[in-house]
Amino acid sequence: MNQDSDSSDQPTGQDPLLLLKTLQLLWTKKEMKKQLKEEIRRGFAGLEDPLAGLLDMLENSSDWKGKGHSLGYYITAELQLWMGEHPAVQQSGIKLKKLQARVLRLLAQCPANLLDPLISIYQLHTADRNYLLEHVSHLYHKGDYKEAAILSIKLKLQPDQDVEKMCTPLLLQDKTNLVEDYVGEYPELQSKLLQILDTWCEPGFNIRDITRQYQGLSRYKPDKFNRKMLSKLVFRLLDRFNVDPALCPNVINQRHLRTLNYLFYKRFVEKTMTQENWTDHVQSTVGENRWLQGHLIQLLISYCDLNTAARWAQRCNLPKEMLPYGVADELQKLQIQERVEDAAKADNYEESKKKDYYQLPIPRANIHFLQTWEETLQCWEKVLQPGQVVGIDMEWRPSFGMVGKPRVSLLQLALKDEVFLLDLPRLLEQAETEGEKEKLPHFIQMLYSDAAITKLGYGISGDLSSLAATWSALKGTDKQAQGVVDLLTVDKQLQKSSIDWKKGGRKVDVPSPEQSYKDRGFRQPEKGLSLLVQHVLGKPLDKTEQLSNWEKRPLREEQILYAASDAYCLLEIYEKLCKDPASFGLSSDLTKSLVGKTSIKPRAKKQLNKQEVPSPSGQQCKGSKKETSCPPAPISPKEFSVVCDNMLQGLGRYLRCLGVDVRMLENEDDHRKAAEIARQEGRVILTSGLPYQTLQSQVAEGRCFSVNCSEKAKEQALQVLKHFNVQVSLADIFSRCQVCNCNKYLKVTRERMRQLVEGSRQAPGDGGTGCLVRSEEKPSQSCGAALPACDVVAVIPPGVLDKAELTDFYCCTRCGKVFWEGSHFGRVVSQFQDVLVTAGDKQSVYELS
Repeated sequence: MNQDSDSSDQPTGQDPLLLLKTLQLLWTKKEMKKQLKEEIRRGFAGLEDPLAGLLDMLENSSDWKGKGHSLGYYITAELQLWMGEHPAVQQSGIKLKKLQARVLRLLAQCPANLLDPLISIYQLHTADRNYLLEHVSHLYHKGDYKEAAILSIKLKLQPDQDVEKMCTPLLLQDKTNLVEDYVGEYPELQSKLLQILDTWCEPGFNIRDITRQYQGLSRYKPDKFNRKMLSKLVFRLLDRFNVDPALCPNVINQRHLRTLNYLFYKRFVEKTMTQENWTDHVQSTVGENRWLQGHLIQLLISYCDLNTAARWAQRCNLPKEMLPYGVADELQKLQIQERVEDAAKADNYEESKKKDYYQLPIPRANIHFLQTWEETLQCWEKVLQPGQVVGIDMEWRPSFGMVGKPRVSLLQLALKDEVFLLDLPRLLEQAETEGEKEKLPHFIQMLYSDAAITKLGYGISGDLSSLAATWSALKGTDKQAQGVVDLLTVDKQLQKSSIDWKKGGRKVDVPSPEQSYKDRGFRQPEKGLSLLVQHVLGKPLDKTEQLSNWEKRPLREEQILYAASDAYCLLEIYEKLCKDPASFGLSSDLTKSLVGKTSIKPRAKKQLNKQEVPSPSGQQCKGSKKETSCPPAPISPKEFSVVCDNMLQGLGRYLRCLGVDVRMLENEDDHRKAAEIARQEGRVILTSGLPYQTLQSQVAEGRCFSVNCSEKAKEQALQVLKHFNVQVSLADIFSRCQVCNCNKYLKVTRERMRQLVEGSRQAPGDGGTGCLVRSEEKPSQSCGAALPACDVVAVIPPGVLDKAELTDFYCCTRCGKVFWEGSHFGRVVSQFQDVLVTAGDKQSVYELS
């Protein structure tokens, strides 16, 4: 018996250790589980002190220390149930304190499933709090940081602990999920943690000052502990805990600085933003922040000249001591010259627009900007007429990756002779003031649900989703919509690369967007609605106002004309396609096939904060009142290859364990390397946030996908698999090496593996991974085939080679990583049941795991 056991606890009654031997014998015979349960209950009834007896049994066996269900767990769970039926066995006073002292020594070694039962049985929540804190502190100083944190969470000790001290080693071990759980129920600790993380992100802070204190930390992952990781963690915690971002000024400043760099790229490298839009966004990004204003001046010097930098220094009212050399001298002498140049540029731009871009065919007087309810009544009288055809579009301020959904700022309704622009923020404010919040949503619902009115749009589902985010009363409008024509469907048909258009009996090859780009020499290739307008009406839309600040009032004249054109061009496209659909390669029953309900799946406009990823197959579903994009044909993981951006390495590891061919960028790699790899190897790019806009323009349509960066890697993986219709089978799981992505293994017998391990040098490195790799799933070779060099054969943990049930091991032919049958397989299956195809798999999940 363990020396810690108190023999006075068991003066009479059955010996717990004899009971343990009986139970161990029954446990080996799975068919005798009912008898095992009865024997456990009889044993408890025969023990003088069942609580002390359980500790004797746990202290004298070790099977419960592993993961999964064990005899120790089974006995503990049965005791917990039995105590509910026999409350008299509960202990108190000195006896209970002795038992609590014993059980605390076991908790540090307990798997997660044993913690809650033991805490409940021995009433640890009633134990002396200082004693519990002292025990957790002992675990911490032994280096058992994870165990100390888990026990603190279970016993709710966090308010009495130092959050920085407890969480720092967990962050160094990349256990961010455990850190989130640690502060999860305590708002004050959440704020403290965020302030600590933000302090570590200060420009002058040396992160090595923290890591140096934990040099000998096991499973230390220094590559994961950097400002980029900390910044991502801060934003995830801000979103999860709904904390004011002002609490983290350093991280917010770094995010704004990245936005500034992106705006400079869009304006001066891609040249896809107008000076006015760019100026608007730079001003709102920098605000009154002197630190950001200083970086702005440096960027202006790098990208522009002293003239421009001086102009912005004056606008920001920066003190002279903050200005770099030469900028102050330019403040006065270049102002007149700048105004002259701006005027000349404006004149040239207007002439270019008339020549190169689609022009609105109605007078300016027929564009109405509506800001009051009385003005909108006249609009609705004209719009809600049976047989009416209405072009609908919406605008909102781009979010540049910041937290929160966009709110629609402008709703455009185009009729044959006039366009109405509804100022939604002003109308919403008026409705709230007058207590009539439901008026405008009611008319919008009437418009979309009236089958007698044809509604034209481009990516209507995405617009309706944003409209619902603006007005909660409009949720569900997409399901009620009738008489909807989404010209996105036509766009997909027209963009098929093999289509020849017929005009006047002659075949005319349609130039590709890239060719149009080369011909014009200075503009980016057209895409989206602009490309459709070019194909059908001859000239593209001028999209330079698309990234405007649509919340700012008053709107500029250029914004008003752009918004009106965006909606009115839909009428002209629809009219021309209906008159002669065959000349555009479309079916003659165009109207009947297009008019119907909008698709349920949200589809977003191509803006910075939204994405549109068309079906890879580009198919059209027919035989109903509408044509919508069919989901892509099912594919297996073997047919799906991706390259993951460097902020999505967790997603990459999940996809790889499901059999997907995954390449992952390193932390130091530039995002643009993903596009290079995708083009060379035919892979799909998986990215998130701002890099999406850059990468999607460098590969074919549908070959770049943006995942939700606020979700965890598992949810991201499910999102990718469902979007591309990847059908995962049991045979795909762990069909690739988790280290190097290789899909070929050598099958090695246990005896041969023992020889290799004993004969090889025990170089430091990871142990083998206890995951399931079945021989029938892998292109395996015989044991006699050449193994990788001995120094890359992974060290097998002690005891694994002694397990009788493990007869074979599998060695990656590229990197030498060793795999064997374990519990990982069952866990992966349970996590991805939604996308798992089990048909044809002969063995069940439970048989395999």
